[in-house]
Amino acid sequence: QVQMVESGGGLVQAGGSLRLSCAASGRTFGGMGWFRQAPGKEREFVAAIRWSGGNTYYADSVKGRFTLSRDYAKNTVYLQMNSLKPEDTAVYSCAAAKTFDTDSYYYRISHSYGYWGQGTQVTVSS
Repeated sequence: QVQMVESGGGLVQAGGSLRLSCAASGRTFGGMGWFRQAPGKEREFVAAIRWSGGNTYYADSVKGRFTLSRDYAKNTVYLQMNSLKPEDTAVYSCAAAKTFDTDSYYYRISHSYGYWGQGTQVTVSS
């Protein structure tokens, strides 16, 4: 049975940092990603990582501020979020896919991922 356990959300002031973690178990994956959803808005892609090779992909809104990495042995990904802004406030959800397509159309859409974590709240105060 696949389990996705997230941690690391919280409240931080603008300009601060947080690190989110997502530990996956139960099977191997082709890639993992993070999505976020703010109140009244649609879920949006944040970042993704191809498990084999560790290639990373980011939304333009977080590029240069967020860094996604993986611990291959622990089947865990980490989203380091720096220079946080109030507009980063959202529920962040970790997702995993059996296979990972490096075509941006696929890794940016939530339907490409079959497994999801419970979500963790990130609140950035101004």
